[in-house]
Amino acid sequence: QVQLVESGGGLVQTGGSLRLSCTASGSISVINTMGWYRQAPGKQRELVASITTRGSTNYADFVKGRFTISRSSSKNTVYLQMNSLKHEDTAVYYCNAKSPPLYNINSWGQGTQVTVSS
Repeated sequence: QVQLVESGGGLVQTGGSLRLSCTASGSISVINTMGWYRQAPGKQRELVASITTRGSTNYADFVKGRFTISRSSSKNTVYLQMNSLKHEDTAVYYCNAKSPPLYNINSWGQGTQVTVSS
């Protein structure tokens, strides 16, 4: 199993920045993708950005050019740098870690609240 601990959420004004962190522990050697999802009230959880162990990144269209996902050299911590925040970015942000199907890992963090005041 993999455990994920997130930090870095908070309240920020429109146009401001925040950086989220997510540290994985446990069976981290089998993780091949880590990512950030978000869920706003009354909406479905949606992918924000992801990064593979090879460094390939994927972004949702609504954050391209504003958010950057990266990871530590040890590959057990993933970051989400969020710039030019908008009110509609307000949501609970969740860290996710996945493995290849063989290892059947799809773990979630507890979530961290990001609130952007307009």
